Amino acid sequence: MKSPKRRDFLKWCAAGAAAVSAARAQRTARAAPAPAAAASGSPLAGRRPNIILIMTDDQGYGDLACTGNPVIKTPNIDRLYGEAVRFTDFHVSPTCSPTRASLMAGRHEFKSGVTHTILERERLSPKAVTFPQLLTAAGYATGIFGKWHLGDEADRRPDKRGFQETFIHGAGGIGQTYAGSCGDAPGNRYFDPVILHNGVFEKTQGYCTDVFFAQAARWIEERKGKQPFFAEITPNAPHGPLVCPEQYEKMYADKVDANVAKFYGMITNIDENVGRLLAKLKEWAIEKDTLVIFMTDNGSATGSRVYNAGMRGAKGSAHNGGTRVPAFWRWPAALRPGDRGQLAAHLDIFPTLAELAGAAVPDEVRAGLDGFSLLPVLADAAASWPDRCLVTHVGRWARGKAAESKYANCSIRRGPYLMVSRGGPNAWDLYDLKSDPGQAKDIAAQHPDVVKELAAIYDKWWADVLPCLENEDAVGPAVNPFKELYWKQYGGPGPNNAPPGEGQDEPAPPKKAKAARKA
Repeated sequence: MKSPKRRDFLKWCAAGAAAVSAARAQRTARAAPAPAAAASGSPLAGRRPNIILIMTDDQGYGDLACTGNPVIKTPNIDRLYGEAVRFTDFHVSPTCSPTRASLMAGRHEFKSGVTHTILERERLSPKAVTFPQLLTAAGYATGIFGKWHLGDEADRRPDKRGFQETFIHGAGGIGQTYAGSCGDAPGNRYFDPVILHNGVFEKTQGYCTDVFFAQAARWIEERKGKQPFFAEITPNAPHGPLVCPEQYEKMYADKVDANVAKFYGMITNIDENVGRLLAKLKEWAIEKDTLVIFMTDNGSATGSRVYNAGMRGAKGSAHNGGTRVPAFWRWPAALRPGDRGQLAAHLDIFPTLAELAGAAVPDEVRAGLDGFSLLPVLADAAASWPDRCLVTHVGRWARGKAAESKYANCSIRRGPYLMVSRGGPNAWDLYDLKSDPGQAKDIAAQHPDVVKELAAIYDKWWADVLPCLENEDAVGPAVNPFKELYWKQYGGPGPNNAPPGEGQDEPAPPKKAKAARKA
């Protein structure tokens, strides 16, 4: 007889069956020309450490002291950096939901229907199989604390995607609300927010980042020693609105402009929370057997004008600065600190953590992955690594305009080359990031063979993903699900003093889409 976990896993895979058949034809998106690899056979495979993934919101590669920022103070993350394997060429998607979709499903976000951060286009396809589902089936306890942003409807929330413990806000940020399903609890603020905890709203006390880390720490303490755990801590900071406790803002008030001071203050607050968490892991005697990953979800939204590590582009850009982020992997029992220069991405986290946990990945799911296991590279800086391409497309086109947006805000990366579209089929700029990290010189005319090859790969990628865009014509509900649930639970204004109907008279989606570039 199959165990309950096995039955649950088969149920999840059955939900993804419709996607599996298409996945075989889609596997080249971010892994072309090399196919997604089978399990690597690394000696780290099946070691089953505890895993903590910290992913901050709208913080870029240059928004840390350890990556060269001359202003910001991040001593705890700097220490983590010094004790970690550091991927120096690690990439994500240009905005929030796309990165989270690619991370969860191990394939380009368009393959899971995610092409925006609002307008129902932020919702992860129910057909996608996520790596937390695999970890749960492999005996891990799983929890998420903070931002989800892959669907606020009941059947899209993280408890349906492999997370046993959920402690989340709605939409792309605390207090956000848009037409349709994407919206947080009414009247929410960064201080004392109402948070959805395992399907029930709770009024919390304190600053949001502190609240998320504290809840994660309580959950970890309850489970340590009982079974391996995976905790995803995803604060909505330093996403706007730029709000932080006053003492953090004051640290930078005389060094940068007011908005950057708040942005940096939010990051320093995150840093203190990371320090407290690391101290707890040591106190609980689980530090050596816990893998801590620190990364961010896109390029900087606010700090790039102060320091951007010499890169071009920021959040919402297909240039290098829009997708390159910090990625630090600390596991004292197994990993020796050092840099890794391989071209790596959020797509690689799914196969890496599945292999590390000894989780079974069905052949059909593996065939649809665009990522590779990082375990060989984590263990050995000289390990072989595939020749791969990473395709970036910002998406966010107007409703009904997907087919004609093929060349809008996109790029393709292979080796040292980054090819960026100027908006047409034969309008590509080419940069050699090794010799020109700031993308100052277009060398397309000097390398027509490279342009031709990358353009052909991009054309095939677009043809593969276009049929997958299942959310483009979706129509959302009249009331945000988080608001509807809040008013039902509290029977009225509730602890946020938000009367029923508040926040629902939003601008029409086309007008809101422009403002939502910060989402």
